[in-house]
Amino acid sequence: MKIILTQPVTGLGEAGDVVDVKDGYARNFLLPRQVATPWTKGGQKQVDSIKAGREKRALRTAEEAATAKATLESTTVTVTARAGQGGRLFGAVTPSEIAEAIAASGGPQVDKRRIEVRSPIRAVGEHPVHVRLHDEVAVDVTINVVAS
Repeated sequence: MKIILTQPVTGLGEAGDVVDVKDGYARNFLLPRQVATPWTKGGQKQVDSIKAGREKRALRTAEEAATAKATLESTTVTVTARAGQGGRLFGAVTPSEIAEAIAASGGPQVDKRRIEVRSPIRAVGEHPVHVRLHDEVAVDVTINVVAS
């Protein structure tokens, strides 16, 4: 089934890409979450508008992403969370909490969908997180989780 991505999907493509996926993946996962729309001939206009907007943002943000990368590499981001005895958290640290902590520590505004947590953060300590700032610029950030 051909679909048009309306948001970036890890491992599949960026917004505006026309991709061919299995029917069940599109019908049960992508379409209900509204990250894709079915491809039609009229949908090509939508693809063109999404790509044009993405190109405008890409030119402007490529330089900003390089400076943000330098800032994030030199900054330690601290997240406070409720923890029990032994340093285990009540729940997990979410990408939205990480994005807020990055902004609070003086870093750039990062979209929570661009933050990739390799394994759930459920303990106090330092954890690596991968942040995609731009299509060509990504940085690994160390998150320091402390008990509140």
